[in-house]
Amino acid sequence: MDRPLTGVTVVSLAVNLPGPAAAHRFHRLGASVTKVEPPSGDPLALAAPGYYAHFTDGQQTVTLNLKDEAGRRELDGYLRNADLLITSHRPRALAGLGLDWDTLHVRYPQLSQVAIVGSEGNDADTPGHDLTYQAQAGTIAVSGGVPVMPILPVADLGGAERAVADGLAALFRARMSGEGQFRETGLAQVVDDFAASTRFGLSGSGAVLGGGFPLYGMYPARDGYIAVAAIEPHFAVALAEAMGLESPLEVTVDQLTDFFREHSVDYWSRWALEHELPVTGVRDGQTGDGQTTRR
Repeated sequence: MDRPLTGVTVVSLAVNLPGPAAAHRFHRLGASVTKVEPPSGDPLALAAPGYYAHFTDGQQTVTLNLKDEAGRRELDGYLRNADLLITSHRPRALAGLGLDWDTLHVRYPQLSQVAIVGSEGNDADTPGHDLTYQAQAGTIAVSGGVPVMPILPVADLGGAERAVADGLAALFRARMSGEGQFRETGLAQVVDDFAASTRFGLSGSGAVLGGGFPLYGMYPARDGYIAVAAIEPHFAVALAEAMGLESPLEVTVDQLTDFFREHSVDYWSRWALEHELPVTGVRDGQTGDGQTTRR
């Protein structure tokens, strides 16, 4: 695997999910990562030990009490040689530890920082988590009038990817200017940006990517469900021809339902590969076992 960040040193003070996910990405890109944890550890290790191990594999993990003078001195040693610091504390907490950007920049002028916060700007100290950010953005599904718990932590994982992008931008500018840069990544802004697809009518109930286009949807097979994403013209034409129709404009939901109901999920998955079509079985994301959903 190409490791373009070989030689870059990253220190992460971030616990829970977005910070460790971002640090993991930096490590995969070749950076040397030191993860600094408080004496209480990272809550992610308790909530999902395997996920925690996945994110910290290949990194140096140290435990420091940053409220203690000895712990701060040891952290100073790491920051003195670092290129990038990842944090996920609220700004008020960082200031209380003497780790606000103004202080850091004076002490370590070469160091850049990505501060992962709940919301950018004046709301950075407002507490929240993935669930509240998704609730605010309107990305939580509703079934029978009742909101459904999200299956994916969109704000956290999307925020991690944006933190990596912000970190790379900071490293690039620092390399050009010779001076560390500060970037703030707001999780609320990330999920709000994702939700723009619904505001602009691309996704959501009845939209092109939300059931409004027959060739982009899910249909029952003999023993499960099939996801069909023949949205580009050449895929739409090919699927229509496979169904014995002259034009994709003739394809209806009822025709697709009858077509896919004839065979099993495995059959259609093999058929899709043979016909080079974006059709696949629907997997059960709740179990995490990668098995095709059977209903």
